[in-house]
Amino acid sequence: MYQFSFEKLNVWQKARELTKKVYKITSNFPKEENFCLTNQIRRASISVCSNLAEGSSRRSDKEQQYFYQISYSSLMELLNQFIVSRDLDYISDDDLEVIRTDVQLISILHTKLRESLST
Repeated sequence: MYQFSFEKLNVWQKARELTKKVYKITSNFPKEENFCLTNQIRRASISVCSNLAEGSSRRSDKEQQYFYQISYSSLMELLNQFIVSRDLDYISDDDLEVIRTDVQLISILHTKLRESLST
């Protein structure tokens, strides 16, 4: 089966795995958060993957960098939202550590991808 260029990116694959974890963890959030924090967290995690995919389709390095930067920013937004979720006792310390570890790895992969365009 044919793979598009974004599907071959390790950073996209890891972000996709993170999105699955995000959905699983947020399924336990209070129902009153469905249209607030839960929705915002899920959208941020999808934005990480989606902007990597969109950026990979762009022809110029400058355009790719733009979408990769949006993706990275969404990753930081996601971490912030999980920290807030921990402050609100919606998740455990262990859940936050799992997310933080994934975010750190994806952040490193993101940086390497963006640096590869600069050279």
